[in-house]
Amino acid sequence: MGQNPELLRRLLRAKDRMDAASHEAWPVRRLAQVSAVSAAHFARSFREAFGLPPHRYLLTRRIERATALLRDTELPVTEIALQTGWNSVGTFGRIFRDITGQSPGEFRAHQRVTPHGRGCMPECIVRAVHRPDLKSAVSEKRRQQAARTKGLPLTEVP
Repeated sequence: MGQNPELLRRLLRAKDRMDAASHEAWPVRRLAQVSAVSAAHFARSFREAFGLPPHRYLLTRRIERATALLRDTELPVTEIALQTGWNSVGTFGRIFRDITGQSPGEFRAHQRVTPHGRGCMPECIVRAVHRPDLKSAVSEKRRQQAARTKGLPLTEVP
């Protein structure tokens, strides 16, 4: 189902705001105001246009920024968590691990051992390869991991 071009421009305006300030809080109500539509209409339309709900898109942007800071700076993990919009270092670490499969410290150590080969690839390709997979909710990923640990088939996960 195609969307109205004017609505898409408004959704892109909100998406651009999230990209420019992913460290800020972006509740749906605030994003809807940027787009000049109701909160429910915004959430539905954003998901239809971009394939992800707004909150999951924001998580993706925050984790992308955190991975870049972990890879390219010597900032402490606590500072990176705060700079990327997390109020709790524990929450940051848990969600980072859920999404990337590694703790922030493990990710940083792994990046130092295995450089990502930026010199021979365009930056857009490197970013696409390192983009977090948030096609499923973090809670769904946790359920699947628990099922694998218990040896249950994924179809039997509650």
